[in-house]
Amino acid sequence: MLTVRGISYLVGEASTADVRRDMEVIARDLHCTTVMLIGDGKPLIAAARSALETGLGVYIRPHLPERPQTRLLEHLDAVAEAAEELRREHPNRVTLLIGSEFSHTAPGIVPGPRSFLRLKLIVRFHRLLRRRIDRRLHRLLSTAVATARHRFGGPLTYSAAGWEHVDWSMFDLAGVSLYRSARNHATYTDRLRGLVRDHDKPVVITEFGCGAFTGADQRGAGSFWIVNWFAAPPRIRGDHPRDETVQARYLGALIDQYETEGVHGCFVFTFAMPDFTHHDDPHLDLDKAGFGLVAVTGDGARRPKEAFHEVARRYGDTAGQAGGPTAGEGRPR
Repeated sequence: MLTVRGISYLVGEASTADVRRDMEVIARDLHCTTVMLIGDGKPLIAAARSALETGLGVYIRPHLPERPQTRLLEHLDAVAEAAEELRREHPNRVTLLIGSEFSHTAPGIVPGPRSFLRLKLIVRFHRLLRRRIDRRLHRLLSTAVATARHRFGGPLTYSAAGWEHVDWSMFDLAGVSLYRSARNHATYTDRLRGLVRDHDKPVVITEFGCGAFTGADQRGAGSFWIVNWFAAPPRIRGDHPRDETVQARYLGALIDQYETEGVHGCFVFTFAMPDFTHHDDPHLDLDKAGFGLVAVTGDGARRPKEAFHEVARRYGDTAGQAGGPTAGEGRPR
């Protein structure tokens, strides 16, 4: 039974009122128990407070890409201190992530000036880079855990990329982004079962999702690669017809699988992606390459997509089987 039924939320520059509205939609309409808030600084903590006041549990995930590791750790220290204050006000409802996918989001683990380029390097040369990634990632994770533990007394986890090898003994929950695509479709179930079987702690799928176009389910995390960001304005490469049913089926099937395989919790990626705007011109319709359950147009108008309704149905069914909503977050310390 999925204890944590969640979705991630990109905090960005949304107003306090907009965040509060979205938290209410996530709790009431999507039937989520928990939201993973991704951002930095005061807006991240303010969003967490809004979510808690709405009745949601929160996973706080600081996101400070392209910063030196010393700056990243300073930011984590400040977030951990603020998260501890929230945890004391709302016991058993706050979990802290020390970060996500450091192998490409944090400079210094693999070569490259930008996360986008480091990710391309990892995808292409992962086997050659594996030992370097493992060694440097472990060093950063160990320091980050010590930093967070110094300030925060609640459950701790990390959002690992699928290729990262993490010593989960340092954490209270094992957290992995586990997108399914044509590349790993045959081994996906075995990988999922292995995660649940091989760890003596709850397993949380921190990210999963795909775009809303024909074939997006075969691309998984790579759905966004169909966008040419160097064009002015950015546009879709080639012919990729919009198909919201693809995203809906993909998410529904994986939520069912996570429940069947004994996963503790999962977070759909993601609620909305305002930078991936919806447009009537299919060549400018970046939304279909994004992962949002809510489409956002250039003028700020919003519309729930088919995937929104599918996730709401699956989470609602699970909540009914469990006898109502719960905000259980794992292992309080």
